[in-house]
Formats: sequence, C-alpha cells, structure tokens
Amino acid sequence: MVFSSFIFLWIFLPIVFIGYFLLQDKYKNIFLLLGSLIFYAWGEPLYILLMLFSILINYVFGILIDKDRPYRNLLLIISLIFNIGILGYYKYVGFLVEVINNLTGRNIELPDVALPIGISFYTFQILSYIIDVYRGESSPQKNIINLALYISFFPQLIAGPIVKYKNINEQLINRKCTIEKTGEGIRRFIIGLGKKIIIANTVAKCADAIFALDLINVTGILAWMGAICYTLQIYYDFSGYSDMAIGLGRIFGFEFQENFRYPYLSASVQEFWQRWHISLGTWFREYLYIPLGGNRMGNIRTYINLFVVFCITGLWHGANYNFLLWGGAYGILQIIERMGFKRFLTKHRLFSHIYMVLIFTFGWVLFRADPLKQVIGFMERMILPWKYKESMFVTAKIFGNKTVLIIILGILGCGIVQQLLAKMKLFDRLRNSYLEIIYCGFIFVLCISMLAGNTYNPFIYFKF
Repeated sequence: MVFSSFIFLWIFLPIVFIGYFLLQDKYKNIFLLLGSLIFYAWGEPLYILLMLFSILINYVFGILIDKDRPYRNLLLIISLIFNIGILGYYKYVGFLVEVINNLTGRNIELPDVALPIGISFYTFQILSYIIDVYRGESSPQKNIINLALYISFFPQLIAGPIVKYKNINEQLINRKCTIEKTGEGIRRFIIGLGKKIIIANTVAKCADAIFALDLINVTGILAWMGAICYTLQIYYDFSGYSDMAIGLGRIFGFEFQENFRYPYLSASVQEFWQRWHISLGTWFREYLYIPLGGNRMGNIRTYINLFVVFCITGLWHGANYNFLLWGGAYGILQIIERMGFKRFLTKHRLFSHIYMVLIFTFGWVLFRADPLKQVIGFMERMILPWKYKESMFVTAKIFGNKTVLIIILGILGCGIVQQLLAKMKLFDRLRNSYLEIIYCGFIFVLCISMLAGNTYNPFIYFKF
C-alpha cells in the first residue's frame, strides 16, 4: 500500500485516524500496530512473517543484552550477525554470487531471492534499538507491543525516515495529540503528496522514457534532460514521502527527524550529505563512522573511515556496482574536500554551487542508468553534447508545455523560492492562515484529480 493511492487516502487512513482518536490511550499503540501490520501485509503478505520473527528475536536480544552483563558483548555480536545476515541474504546474496562469478570465471546460477519491501529501513531501526540498549542510552523495551510498533509503524516503515530508538522510546509511551499537531500533520502530508503526485510523477515519465532509449538515439540535450528530470524526480519522490511520513507521525503524536533540508542548495559534498537523507547519514555517523574511529585517529584513518562508510552507504541503496561506485565517488569527494578543497569552495560561493549541481546531477546518472555502459554513454553525451545531435526519437513526445512548466516549478521549489519567502518572512504570516488552507486544499484536489487519470505512481525508495 502506498500513501499516494486511493485505497490509502480514502479507506485505510480515515479508518485508522478515526479509530485512533476514539480509542482510550491504553489501546492506541495496539491499534496502530494492527494498522501497521495490515499496511505492510497489503503489499508483502508473506514477508510480514519475517518482520514479526525479527521483532520477536530482537525483543529477546534487547532484554538479554541488558541483563546478562558478562555475555553482553557476545550477545551484541550474535544479534548483529542475525540482523545483518537476514538483510544480507535477501538483498546481497545475488550480488555476491555475481562478484564470485566475475572473480573466478565460474558460472554459478544467480539465486532468485525477492527483496522484502522496506527491509533496509526496518533492519536499521532494529539495529538502532539493539545498539542503544547495549550502550546504555536506552532501556530495553519490556512491552513487545511498543517495540513492534517502533519497528513497524506504517508512516516510516517502507521508506523512512530511519528513526533511532533513543529518539522515540519516550514517545512510544507518552505523547500528546493536539488540534495544532493534527493540523500541522495534515498540512505536511498534503505538501508531501503534492511533491510526489504533481512533480515527481510528471518528471518520472520523462526520465524513464529517456533512460529507456537505445544510446544511439540519445542526443546531448536528451541526456541532460533525462539527468535533470531524474534529479528532480528522486528529490521530490523521496522528500515527498518523508514529508508525508513526518506529517502522519505528527497526526498520531510522534515527532520524527527531518530528512531533507533543501540539499540541492548545497555548496559542498559535505554539506549535501548534511541535507540529503539526513536520517540515514546520522545513522551511519553514530553507528558506523564514530565506532570506526571517526576523525579521532589522524587524517589517514579519517579518510579510510569516510571511504568505507560511503561505500557501504552506496551498497545500502542497492546490490550492484553502480551503487558501490556512486557511494565510493562521494567518499573520495569528501576526502578531497577535507584535504583543503573545502576552503576553496567556501571562498568561491558561485563556483561551489555550480560544482555541486554538476556533482549530484552526474551522480544521479550513475545512480539511475544501468548497466555501466549506459552510464558512460550518458555522461559522454552530457560532457560532449555537440558530438551527439542526431536521434530518431521525437523529443516533443514527452516534453510538452505542462512538463516544461513542472520542471521549472520543480527547480524553483528545490529551495530557491523557500529561501526568498523566508527572507521576506512570509512563512510566519501565512502559517495557519486562510490562504494556507486554500492552498493546501487546492494541492489536495489537484493530486486527487491527477491520481484519477494516472496509473503511473511508483516510489523510488521502495526498492531499497
């Protein structure tokens, strides 16, 4: 089940919303858990058993790690092997076999293992719980209902934000739902829905059409348009989902971490990763980068730690060479900036913004195109557009006036307009005003009308 579907908007969400506020407080978590399990089972009826099994096992691990002091290190290792092993089997076994075949020249048959939706997200939340308990930053959850709700809560179950246990454990027990929070949550949900339906879905059609072309028909202009459309698609698709998740959480009294802060305004790679997928970046920082030594053990060790973390960040997104190269490239760029290039960027702001636009645009081509031959072909056409002018593809088929308008609005909405409104202090004036209500109502009606006539409605991060 996806947020941007009629069954969610008109059946599931109203039932959960009304039921939640009619129930007594002691039954609210049980009700949300049941709703979350139904939400997940709608798309993954078999793999819900895997998630429930993981919840039960880690419930036991959390209690044992807290109680059995002499063996807590061993219990932590076993729990990490268990959880990472499950994720590794479903997500990486095929890639591992492919690597073995490439290195040895063998032809082992690739296993046909389906990837459970959301497993990367809820596994990282489970690891957060186990590690927080081990470190003594949180007490073990004695109520299995509350732990199960933390892991399976439907707003952020499928595609984040990744919620660290220590940031939400108190909210599982004590939280308040107010009219103000509910109103803010609804507003945030509608904004996210608009990002997804109006912008992401529109540019996605163009991006998919271009990346599906044979390279011989991809001109330099088409390559750039495909890259720009995908750059907008992945931002509005994922940040839209995060907005909807944060909004839904707020409706039910939860406060989730912000996941995006206009990353396309960044002036360095380091800044980009402080603004993009913030919950994943902070997770890796707290649970991998710092335990590896962070920046406390000299420059060389810091550079190694950065490279390792970003390679793993790439592999977290998917099990193939593209994602590994994508993550490794960002790691190398971070190292170059730390070696002194960041000081140059700070002094030359215009250059730094142009530099970053090129970095993330070319980066998304590596992220999106497959196989690597297509990546190289697209980048070559983007770098040398004058060499590739002929195509049998009619550009006007996908780039109508509506699409061009959405692309322009999408570029402006990546932070440019928001910064201007903030300087004019219009956000505070419009907040909770009648004009804002009319605006949100218009966005919602437009989204519903577009959904009614459009079956193209994927979420990119569902496959991660």
